[in-house]
Amino acid sequence: MATTKQPIILSVDDDPQVLRSIKRDLRNQYRQDYRIISTESALQALEALAELKKNGEEVALFLSDQRMPEMLGVDFLEQAKAIFPAAKRVLLTAYSDTNAAIRAINDVQLDYYLVKPWDPPAERLYPVLDDLLGDWQNAYVAPYTGVRVIGHQYAPQSHAIKDFLSGQLLSYQWLDVATNMKASEVMMEFQKSGKDLPLVVLEDGTALSNPTVTELAQSMGMQTNASSELYDVVIIGAGPAGLAAAVYGGSEGLKTLLIERRAPGGQAGTSSRIENYLGFPSGLSGSDLARRAITQAIRFGVEFLSPQMVEEITVEGNYKQLRLSDGKTIIAKSVVLSTGVDYRRLPAEGADRFSGAGVYYGAAITEAASCRNKQVYLVGGGNSAGQGAVYLSKYADKVTIVIRRADLTSSMSHYLIEQIEQIPNIEVLGHTEVIQACGDDHLESLVLTNVKTGANQEVAADALFVFIGAKPATEWMPDNILLDNKGYLLTGRDLRMRADYKGFWHKDREPLLLETCQPGIFAAGDVRSGAMNRVASAVGEGAMAIKFVHEYLAEI
Repeated sequence: MATTKQPIILSVDDDPQVLRSIKRDLRNQYRQDYRIISTESALQALEALAELKKNGEEVALFLSDQRMPEMLGVDFLEQAKAIFPAAKRVLLTAYSDTNAAIRAINDVQLDYYLVKPWDPPAERLYPVLDDLLGDWQNAYVAPYTGVRVIGHQYAPQSHAIKDFLSGQLLSYQWLDVATNMKASEVMMEFQKSGKDLPLVVLEDGTALSNPTVTELAQSMGMQTNASSELYDVVIIGAGPAGLAAAVYGGSEGLKTLLIERRAPGGQAGTSSRIENYLGFPSGLSGSDLARRAITQAIRFGVEFLSPQMVEEITVEGNYKQLRLSDGKTIIAKSVVLSTGVDYRRLPAEGADRFSGAGVYYGAAITEAASCRNKQVYLVGGGNSAGQGAVYLSKYADKVTIVIRRADLTSSMSHYLIEQIEQIPNIEVLGHTEVIQACGDDHLESLVLTNVKTGANQEVAADALFVFIGAKPATEWMPDNILLDNKGYLLTGRDLRMRADYKGFWHKDREPLLLETCQPGIFAAGDVRSGAMNRVASAVGEGAMAIKFVHEYLAEI
């Protein structure tokens, strides 16, 4: 999270004795609210100011002696003003220099001059500075000190970075180079050009040019490498099922590793509001659920790797060898597969070309702010689509839900339909589908067709959000783990019903309820054939999977 830094009071005087006095008096009065910095060198002060600016610091007040060997105080204040124009400027002068100080009021917009000595400070220093600092505070807006992302709104890599940060529950500030002057200022500050975009500036001032998601995660100190080679259970996928398995595995003393390729929460984590989850009568966001669960799992000693991907699983006796995307290998006694599902791609012409550049898959929370006062279309009639539409309607000028059916009644929960009917800037367009996405470098319009009449129309569209169902995230899994005809993992009694059951199952016992065709490898949540596709049921399956893990570990 972003931290609030104290604004700075900076004093410059080449006389060490005077500098000690002003530093002492400033600290006595202002150290609770300001950071006090003092230096004998005006040139060193100017160098420090440039670095402070780059690090997102703010200077509230300058105090400078007039007669210094490196430069006059008025010259220092003039140069300092160019770096921190809002800071108040006070000149410390001898009585003989008062005329120069008076001229400086006009020349460098000097705010005040003080004649040395200023004893007693309670009468001759603090009242003056209190007034100046009060004026500064009234006009001061605290700068954002968290992660900043600078880029083009319709650049896919910009979207990937924003989506990653949002999914990891990390706050950030988005600066669009096309519309935000601050973006240009940050680029100039770090001497970056268009080829460096997207640019990510971290809290410590580190600037990353066009980083990959993995590079960004490593720079932010996120864990992407396992600390051990052997675990009791490795859980692959941090959706609701995987998170529940991690919490129960950790709480029950298993050495547990949780691996997530993108961000915790899975598809549920992208939901703006889950309103039918037991125990939360006012609902909760998917990100809030994920945050709570990850915190709980880590408290129980679970190790969490993200972003990280398992590319291969091989079984060697009672051990499962997992090869990660970075080439490293870890060993697990048991595995829980909770990889969930991926959004299906929209088959419309041009949709893939604008992915991340106006066409988004399940990214309503990430891109909602950029849709302010714009025309937004959304494809899909399920609960995820309804929740996304409700959330987007808070920003967009209009949200149009496009569905092939006549209305939402057969595919969306009643409470969501009622909400949508009460929101004036949401329209439901039935018997319609998107057949083409059009534009130059980003989405500009859509071609819609009426599935009953065949009539086409082109409509202006700033963004298209796609929620058209899901497919299981099982493409990477080995051939020796059996799937149903839709690609979902077969478990338990579904395995026993296969004609070739005795050909692949060689243990004396039958497969456990959530066990795949490979003993010790379990499936939980939406990726499992026959799953209910509800957050609560996924959480239940995750907890059940750990029960079966214990049973399996007891027999090896």
